[in-house]
Amino acid sequence: MNNTILQLKIKQRLNKIASHDYDNIECWQIVESFNKGQSDWCRRNLHGMNTKQEGDEQSKRRIDDLQILLTEVTIPLSKHDKYVESPTLPTNYFEWKRLSAEATTECCDNTRNMVIYLAEVGNVDELLRDKNKQPSFEWGETFCILQGNRIRVYTNNEFTLEEASLTYYRQPRRIEIAGCVDPYTQNTSVVDVECEFKDDLTEVFIDEAAKILAGDLESLNQQQIAGTQVETNN
Repeated sequence: MNNTILQLKIKQRLNKIASHDYDNIECWQIVESFNKGQSDWCRRNLHGMNTKQEGDEQSKRRIDDLQILLTEVTIPLSKHDKYVESPTLPTNYFEWKRLSAEATTECCDNTRNMVIYLAEVGNVDELLRDKNKQPSFEWGETFCILQGNRIRVYTNNEFTLEEASLTYYRQPRRIEIAGCVDPYTQNTSVVDVECEFKDDLTEVFIDEAAKILAGDLESLNQQQIAGTQVETNN
């Protein structure tokens, strides 16, 4: 969907087409509300905070809607005592999905694919002590944590990991409207950047943007109608 249609649809939802009163909508407000709306929608639906209580990959629709955000990158791992650590997470990191890596040991020539699960920082000492849950090259299992915007994978000095493959949900691409000052960078956008999602989901984001703008303008009727549309078409 191009940005001209997107702007018309948002103004239509707010009954602001050709409006010249003090509530006239500026293009930068449309950009900000749409980008906030798609980010809010993604957070809710990854977590399952919607009317159907469907979170990440819990239905075909959630898989289909959110798969465009899945990104896979290879990250190096630096060695420390009992663990290895990644560099800072990518700047477009949005939410965790999975981590995989191959381990080696001095006593074995073959590499082993490790199952790495995300654990809580508060449980690290217990997990390292528990014989059934501590890092194990023999069983091909270990755990990792997120701390300081980095990934820490525990090895207990039993095996070596040099790099890992991180799969995560990235931030949705922000739209830009040509000739409009981008509220995020304060620069005038020279080209249109359109919504990357399919058109039916873009329609939902339009209702999200209308709901946000209606709340800013204290237009309670439009806010309630747009909010209902968002959840009905979720």
